[in-house]
Parts: sequence; structure tokens; C-alpha cells
Amino acid sequence: MTISQIEKDCTAKMTKAIEFLKQELRGVRTGRAHPGLVEHLRIAVASYGSTMELRELASISVPDPGTLMIKPFDPGTLKDIDKGLQTSDLGIAPMNDGKAIRLPVPPLSGERRQQLVQQVRKMAEAQKITVRNVRRDTNKAIDAVEKAKTASEDEAKDAKDRIQKLTKKYEDDIDALVKVKAAEIEEV
Repeated sequence: MTISQIEKDCTAKMTKAIEFLKQELRGVRTGRAHPGLVEHLRIAVASYGSTMELRELASISVPDPGTLMIKPFDPGTLKDIDKGLQTSDLGIAPMNDGKAIRLPVPPLSGERRQQLVQQVRKMAEAQKITVRNVRRDTNKAIDAVEKAKTASEDEAKDAKDRIQKLTKKYEDDIDALVKVKAAEIEEV
């Protein structure tokens, strides 16, 4: 494996860590209702014999800032969706009118906002650790290439410097995502 291939692999893995964090942050509640809050919930559908994401079973809309409206594509799945929402860890009681489900999203208390910000920071730290682990593994791979005499000592040092800069860039990206999400959560 060449140094450029190792660097490309490193970049791909660090990008995956950022994408994973973005996915995780979509599910964190803010002061307003938004479809990302529930669209990735897994719902067990007895009639289909499998579990599916809510967005595959229903359209999710936001009629007003405090409410989510969930209209199933197949009316037969309404009870399964209702049951899935009740058993989820959302902490929101769904209101089923027989055709659609309304999810009233209550405003967050100051204490709950702080808990959510802490949760977001923990998620971010986990991804920073992932990025650092990728850096460590990449540096080991560069050392192996250098030891195998397929790259010079200078090339290896330069590559490690580039990997360090890349790590710093991705950590800064993670910090930026956290800052934006924390601002969303704290917005009243």
C-alpha cells in the first residue's frame, strides 16, 4: 500500500465519523418539531413481518412549530406506528385520530436543554476519539510502509504531518457541528 492510498483511506474513515455524527445529531431534540426527530425510528410492522424506519412507512410533516403530523402510506400500519412511537424513548405521547398521528412536541425546560447539550458533547467526543484512532492506525500503516522501505523517512514524516493536519481539521468540523446543534437546542 502506498502512502497516498493510506492517506485516502484515512480521509474516508474520518469523513465517515463526521457523517455518523451528523446522523446522530438529527435525532437529538431541539425546541422545535422537525421530521428528523422521528424519521429514523425503527417500527415493527406485524403485517409486513419486519421492522422499518418510520420515513419508509409514513409521510412526516410539521403543520406548526410544536407538532409533527405522521400520515401512514398504508392505513393498516397506523396501529404499528402508534405502538412504535409509544414504546420509543422520545417521551412524547402520540395522539391517534384513526387516519393520522399527531405528536405534540412540548417545549424543553432549561434543565432538559442542558442535558441535551451534554449528550451532544458526549456524542461529539466519541467521534473525536474515532478520528484520533484513525490517525493512530494511519500512522502505524505509514510506519509499516517506511519499515518495508517503500517510502523514505522524509516521505513518512511529511505524510504524518498531513495526517495530523487532517485530524485537526476534522476535530474542528466536529466542534462546529456541536456549536450549531447546541445553539439550536438552547434557542427558545
